[in-house]
Amino acid sequence: MDEARNDSEPTGKARGGKARAEKLSADERKEIAVKAAHARWNRAESGTDLPRETHIGVLTIGDKQLACSVLENGMRVFSGRALYTVMGASRRGDKRDPSPGGARLPSFLDAKSVKEFISNDLMAALSQPIQYRLKAGGGVAAFGYEATLLPKICDVILAARAAGRLGKRQQPLATSAEILVRGFAHVGIIALIDEATGYQSERAKDALAQILEAFIAKELQPWVRTFPAEYYQELFRLRGLEYPKDTVQRPQYFGVLTNDVVYKRLAPGVLSELKKVIPRNDAGRPTAKYFQKLTTNIGYPKLREHLGAVVAIMQLSTNYHDFIDKLNRLRPRFGQQYLLPLEYEPEADNGKGL
Repeated sequence: MDEARNDSEPTGKARGGKARAEKLSADERKEIAVKAAHARWNRAESGTDLPRETHIGVLTIGDKQLACSVLENGMRVFSGRALYTVMGASRRGDKRDPSPGGARLPSFLDAKSVKEFISNDLMAALSQPIQYRLKAGGGVAAFGYEATLLPKICDVILAARAAGRLGKRQQPLATSAEILVRGFAHVGIIALIDEATGYQSERAKDALAQILEAFIAKELQPWVRTFPAEYYQELFRLRGLEYPKDTVQRPQYFGVLTNDVVYKRLAPGVLSELKKVIPRNDAGRPTAKYFQKLTTNIGYPKLREHLGAVVAIMQLSTNYHDFIDKLNRLRPRFGQQYLLPLEYEPEADNGKGL
């Protein structure tokens, strides 16, 4: 008796087609996808009706606002612009023609180091943007990507990173992909439980979006540049040091200066509390940045506001002592009273160390 056939496996011509597709190079698959896109465009131009938007909205992911739609066939789509936005990618270098005749992969996936991890099915889907008619604007045609492709795109980028194929400039893509995948998984399990328990009918309309937004914002915080480049540029200048443009390494004592300039003046006792909650490694150094442990609703916004004021005072100062004098008057340390400034003796400090 023959073994049971797996219905999910292609048979006949379909099996042969799959085998041929697996032998194609990325460029050959891309060429086939472009030809298919031409055919789709020609059908649209000849009057073949396109699915229409029935619902439109904006999805907030971190600090990004993404246009999204549901079509009359039930498909969920992102606009092309939204795909670049959510991945934190630039459209620079993207020479995509407004018609699918010029269709190609999104530029951030078109690099050889990434393209080799894209499956045939995903290659075809990305090279053939979804055509649909907008709900507004007289139903003009638009292009987008099926929303379910986004996790697959993230998987491709993470696979390229795991294989060590991403360059330095591509690393932010991997960061975005990792955070998005974790965020989708986090919200997905909540949605499944809500569906199983029936709670989905009782929760707020935007509850899942709010959960995703809060999760992404928290995950992004360690990756966001909190201390602006101007802070360190001015600190180097005020200490009489040349600002290095080819490295991010800074004098170790800058940490001591930052504790005084920032954390001792942020709120009463905040520095000592941060030292308590952040463990140290064997070398005695903190295992996390202080700002990563600040509360997102009060502490972090307060830090950003304080840094803005500090940089402004730095830019108005001629040297480090002048800066500290101004800072003591405008942003004093908590729990410390200051006397009137005495005459400065420059020989006491050469500005280059403690």
